[in-house]
Amino acid sequence: MAEPGLQPSTKPAAALAGPFTIRSLDASTWPAFSDLVERNNGIYGGCWCIGYHIEYQRGVSDPRTLKEQLVREGRAHAAMVFDEQGLAQGWCQYGSPEELDLKHLREYRKDPPPPARWRITCIFVDKRHRGQGIARAAVEGALEQIAAAGGGRVEAISETTAGREAHSRFLFSATVELFEDLGFQRGRQVGKHAWIVSRHVDPA
Repeated sequence: MAEPGLQPSTKPAAALAGPFTIRSLDASTWPAFSDLVERNNGIYGGCWCIGYHIEYQRGVSDPRTLKEQLVREGRAHAAMVFDEQGLAQGWCQYGSPEELDLKHLREYRKDPPPPARWRITCIFVDKRHRGQGIARAAVEGALEQIAAAGGGRVEAISETTAGREAHSRFLFSATVELFEDLGFQRGRQVGKHAWIVSRHVDPA
């Protein structure tokens, strides 16, 4: 069952100068999500943003089929960023710990932080539209949707980029610096450049 209060939002992303709109990933926006994935060769070799879903079995599940099933059943959540032509150009995936795992999970479990109600796992932007603030808009949109669903503690595992060059394929969880700019705090380091970050979101 979907979390109560997960409703699409057409509120413009205030942090952007451009006319971007945030909407929820659901059955009505699945075609736009699918189009964005297909424009980008399936995303990282065909993952369809399914790798962190609990139901996914590598080598067994068909990523596209399972992702669509979860979306239509209300068990896959994301804030999607649409441009003025109505094309989806990015998203921020989030969900409960019962829905999504995290990267660096083995290290995370050695000394886990206080329980979170929500996790942010993947942020993706169309390769031709990067550097325009879409990732920020997507995370802000996800936080708005989380607030509408009752809020609570939100966690992510992200990568620091200060003082180094990081390839974009390693930044599918955005950057620690972006999360900190949006009110998250660093917790424990779980990888060479990876940190647990978290913040509390008040209910809307």
